[in-house]
Amino acid sequence: MPDACQPMRYMTNFIFRALLTALLLITATPPRASVAADAYLAPTQTQQQAAVLITHLMSKYHYRRTPLDDRISAAMLDRYLESLDPNRSYFLAEDIAAFEKYRTELDDSLLRADLYPAYIMFEIFRERLRQRVDQACALLQEEFDFDMEESYRFDRSDAPWARDRAELDALWRQRVKNDFLGLRLAGKADAEIRETLRKRYRRLETRTAQINAGDVFQRFMNAYTAAVEPHTSYFSPRTSENFRINMSLSLEGIGAVLQNENEYTLVRRIVPGGPADKCGQLHPGDRITGVGQGAAEEMVDVVGWRLDDVVDLIRGPKNTQVRLQVLPKDTGPDGPARTIGLVRNRIVLEEQAAQKSVIEVNTGAEALKVGVIDLPAFYLDFEARARGDQDYRSTSRDVRRLIGELQAEGVDGIIMDLRGNGGGSLVEATELTGLFIPEGPVVQVRDAGGRIEVEKDPDPGVAYSGPLAVLVDGHSASASEIFAGAIQDYRRGLVIGEPTYGKGTVQSIIDLDRMMDPPGEGLGQLKVTVAQFFRVSGSSTQHRGVMPDIPMPVIAVDDDERESGNDNALPWAEVRPVRYHAETIGPQLTEAVRLRHQSRVESSEAFRLLAEARDRQRELEAVKTVTLNEKHRRAEQEARKQERLARENRLRAVVGLPPRDSEPEEWTEENAVVEEEKKEDPRLDVVLQESARVLADLVELAQVPPSRVRTAGNGKDILPD
Repeated sequence: MPDACQPMRYMTNFIFRALLTALLLITATPPRASVAADAYLAPTQTQQQAAVLITHLMSKYHYRRTPLDDRISAAMLDRYLESLDPNRSYFLAEDIAAFEKYRTELDDSLLRADLYPAYIMFEIFRERLRQRVDQACALLQEEFDFDMEESYRFDRSDAPWARDRAELDALWRQRVKNDFLGLRLAGKADAEIRETLRKRYRRLETRTAQINAGDVFQRFMNAYTAAVEPHTSYFSPRTSENFRINMSLSLEGIGAVLQNENEYTLVRRIVPGGPADKCGQLHPGDRITGVGQGAAEEMVDVVGWRLDDVVDLIRGPKNTQVRLQVLPKDTGPDGPARTIGLVRNRIVLEEQAAQKSVIEVNTGAEALKVGVIDLPAFYLDFEARARGDQDYRSTSRDVRRLIGELQAEGVDGIIMDLRGNGGGSLVEATELTGLFIPEGPVVQVRDAGGRIEVEKDPDPGVAYSGPLAVLVDGHSASASEIFAGAIQDYRRGLVIGEPTYGKGTVQSIIDLDRMMDPPGEGLGQLKVTVAQFFRVSGSSTQHRGVMPDIPMPVIAVDDDERESGNDNALPWAEVRPVRYHAETIGPQLTEAVRLRHQSRVESSEAFRLLAEARDRQRELEAVKTVTLNEKHRRAEQEARKQERLARENRLRAVVGLPPRDSEPEEWTEENAVVEEEKKEDPRLDVVLQESARVLADLVELAQVPPSRVRTAGNGKDILPD
């Protein structure tokens, strides 16, 4: 999350450089004579020094203070093997059995800066991969029978390791057949398919051969950090540079955060305001399988590529086009792929800035105007503020201006739309909260030493005191959760939507080179968790997130996609509450609004369709096998495509829009009509429409004295006496 890297002020003074230098000299282990440096990768002295630094920082200064022991050693082994072979497609059961000797030894080895176990396991992996590539290329010379009834288990993440080479041979025969069928369904000729797959497999071998000692070290150290906590990680010098670029947005790209999953490049998050966000057709969970430059250049197959190489291919000069071949998350594991055309651009503050709109809600007695402030991120132009620029951009400044404009338009209430907002500046989260409360604390921050610092509203004034709602979803995280939690604790407004992501931790970046005396070179960086957020009520936003006052029945993000789904995530916790003054939205009024909302949703065809789409998506995600019968596979793909189109057209009919005839095969910024229609006609955003009705209920019921609010006889509605 963007606000993960907070200033070092939450950290204690770490280490005396002279002491560390002496420690490095004592613990650095010389290379073993038994390992031939010209034949195998081996750790360098720099990596051994970095390992000593990392283990010391992790054990002494990480928020969790986890000792490096046998328990961590066992987790390290599992995570390292998973990082090498996540789909269990290369190692044999006998290899895994041989690696068991390391289960309780990796902690001791790491404390001695003995990194050789990681390199030994990697070399065995590389040899197994060479064997599989040779087999795959040989299989391409054969003919496949796509009429026979056969299925392929593409997700082997929790499958047993192959007992022997014969079993692995059978698995790879099915894999190659599946790859072949996938390209055939995409319209490629058999000769072209054989050449494409031959290049794909040989490229996999070549890129694995190009993995250097630094890559192995980074993978191994991240097996250690992930065994402690998911937001702590080590960056090699090359990865550090990519991280710097991503944080500063200094290179043009598409505005998407990517990660490796098995041999695919997976879209993890869409950056607000970027080309991908504007196009609206690239989503978290989509898998990028090809990258093409310009409008006509040949699509390069990137299955099996290193992540940084895929990123390099996607980046490019501003205003140039890049085409992505994507397996969408909602099409199932076997495609079909679609092509998305994007124009590279620099992501600037103006593109992420808050925007406003107005929704009219007919309550029967009158029409109420609900203002909506869409906030994609908590941003602050630090450089402009440091220069003394009086007009620097920030979230709180922009929202204050938009509030004034909405009040001038006569709105009866305001919704702060934080869906998809992954966080940003802690300062801005605090100042934004201050626009809606007179004064008081906003968030508590506890560091690794147990010290608590309270961030308070810096401005005693209030920009808006009227009816307020905060709309959140499972992607609302960190700074978003601080704001939503504070509004909820103060009872200043209603939180609507689904439980938020649940990231309530603070990370700092440590440049390992600067920890040396004299400064070193090429040690990389450590992103380490150093603090945790707590609400003014004392409850943590970590793990559980913020639970909405008015839950929406459509859950866009499942629990395993939230913080709670991360292995070793810090648990929920609480501290003493701080003194603050709550506002006027009490539990009786909240329950009244909730029951009205529930009554509407139970009879809503639009929400039924959204729930149907959610359930269908979950069904597809649970599938781990695909048929290798071409006729059946084509029929399944067409059925899913027609099912999606029919569901979309039913929703369009409900909100009063004409139906679509078909889905476009290639999505570009010009034909991404669904997202454009959402911007031009908010009726398609069913959740936002219902949120506006919820706020209208709050406006209406808040005018009724609490003593006159009662539950209707059927328990479905709240009415004034």
